[in-house]
Amino acid sequence: MQNKSIQVIGLQKSYKQLHVLKGVDFEVEKGSIFALLGSNGAGKTTVVKILATLLQKDSGTATVNGFDVATNPDHVRQAISLTGQFASVDEILTGRENLIMIAKLRYLHNPRQIAEDLLQRFGLTDAADRRVSTYSGGMRRRLDIALSLVGKPQIIFLDEPTTGLDPEARIEVWKIVKELSDGGTTVFLTTQYLEEAEQLADRIAILHEGRIIASGTLSDLKKLIPSAKVEYVEKQPTLEDIFLAVIGKKEAN
Repeated sequence: MQNKSIQVIGLQKSYKQLHVLKGVDFEVEKGSIFALLGSNGAGKTTVVKILATLLQKDSGTATVNGFDVATNPDHVRQAISLTGQFASVDEILTGRENLIMIAKLRYLHNPRQIAEDLLQRFGLTDAADRRVSTYSGGMRRRLDIALSLVGKPQIIFLDEPTTGLDPEARIEVWKIVKELSDGGTTVFLTTQYLEEAEQLADRIAILHEGRIIASGTLSDLKKLIPSAKVEYVEKQPTLEDIFLAVIGKKEAN
């Protein structure tokens, strides 16, 4: 367990008659980027909410940073941060004021310096004293991730962090995610963008109809589909090819 930031075994969750998670298993290594892939409604956000102690599981076990999410939720919350699908920033405040507010809510020393450091790190210094309502989508997402890093959490959950962003802003977020991992932060990423997982993730898991149907490195997943036909050059399968092949195979069974 020492090298595991997250460990999930047999996780189940239902909403009335809808059985969303049907026994989910996976592990996330410390300091790695882990991508959970799945179509809309596959249960990705439900997994994140359970791991972030926002939702109670029905059965199974889930530990984050060595603590059980059900029996030690306070210890889990101290180690994590969550960035949801939509930027949770106060649009009336400036970027600087948003960061100072969160630092004060976390009872941290010198909140102004913390805000200044994060503004610089995320390239928001020039816009620091503008209202967030004037920010572009990419700037809001950068600020949202900066807010998540106040207090230096060991694990950060990014639930579809680039949804609705243009390609340039998406690449900016990818750069930030890589930097977080390089600095030792564990990143748990959910996404529908297969290229995003292909670019970022150390390990990938595919969630389909409530279960993990494939997991491993990108190289591992490439072995799940037949070798490419060789004509003039060998075409390597993309993650999109793998995702569609794996899901199609599962639905055919």
